[in-house]
Amino acid sequence: MAQTGAGARLRVATPLAAELSLGESVSVNGTCLTVVDREASHFDADVSPETLRRTTLGAFEAGRLVNLERPLRADGRIGGHFVLGHVDHLGRIARIERQGDSYWLDIDAPSDAAVLLVSKGSVAVDGISLTVAALAGSRFGVQIVPFTWQHTALCEARVGDVVNLETDVIGKYVARLLEAASPERT
Repeated sequence: MAQTGAGARLRVATPLAAELSLGESVSVNGTCLTVVDREASHFDADVSPETLRRTTLGAFEAGRLVNLERPLRADGRIGGHFVLGHVDHLGRIARIERQGDSYWLDIDAPSDAAVLLVSKGSVAVDGISLTVAALAGSRFGVQIVPFTWQHTALCEARVGDVVNLETDVIGKYVARLLEAASPERT
């Protein structure tokens, strides 16, 4: 990553770059970025100061494994949770436990994120759409199946790592409507 004033330019090496167009959105660890340059072997994206403040991207080091996802096309099949690529909060991995071929992760979330989590609801961790398997205060647990563990950057996760969190968009809209309807606002 190269500093550009208050922001930065991120270069991601990936065969996917050959398929990308300038101006196209790509999610990098759950953060929606815009392709500003590309070659067959890599693409570049500008990272704004706000994105550097609110996500883990500012701490990236060269060679780090990242999760990439292209946006859903309007005529595409929806096969998972609604994930927008807009990081809401940062969490911290509190525990990683192998359970057979799968892994259990406990993640500490800020309290304003935790109120938007529901058991068996969705959450994105570094852009990976997962199901909330357990809730205890501001800590939530997710079970990672072998395929997801082996094919995402989670395979390099360690206790103490900071991760990008995106809570369910429907929950965010409900919370906002309830806030607007609160008698304290009138």
